[in-house]
Amino acid sequence: QVQLAESGGGLVRPGESLRLSCGASDIIPNVYSGNWYRQTPGEQRELVATIFSGGTKNYADSVKGRFFISRDTEKNMMYLQMNSLKPEDTAVYYCMYVAGDIRSAYWGQGTQVTVSS
Repeated sequence: QVQLAESGGGLVRPGESLRLSCGASDIIPNVYSGNWYRQTPGEQRELVATIFSGGTKNYADSVKGRFFISRDTEKNMMYLQMNSLKPEDTAVYYCMYVAGDIRSAYWGQGTQVTVSS
C-alpha cells in the first residue's frame, strides 16, 4: 500500500506564505487526480485544490488566486503553495490521490497549518 506523507506545515502570520509537500512511498499507478483537503475541529473535511492527470486545476472559491497546486510526477511529489494566508486558513491539511481503475483513495496523515498574529 502506497503511503503518503505531508510536510511543510507550521505557524505563520497573516499575509505570509507556506508550501506544503506531499511525498509518496512508491509510484501511484493510473492517477486520476491529486487533491489537497483541509479540516478544522468539528467540521467536515473541505476540498481545497485538485489537479487532474491532464493538468486541469480546480480551487475552492475561498483560496482562488492565493493557493496553487502542482505535481512533479518524476519526483512523486505534489505541492500546495499557499500565499497571503489568513487566520481562516488554519486547519490540518491532507493530501489525497484518486487512482486506479476503481478510483481508490490514498490519504496522507495531515500537517497542521496555523495562521495567527
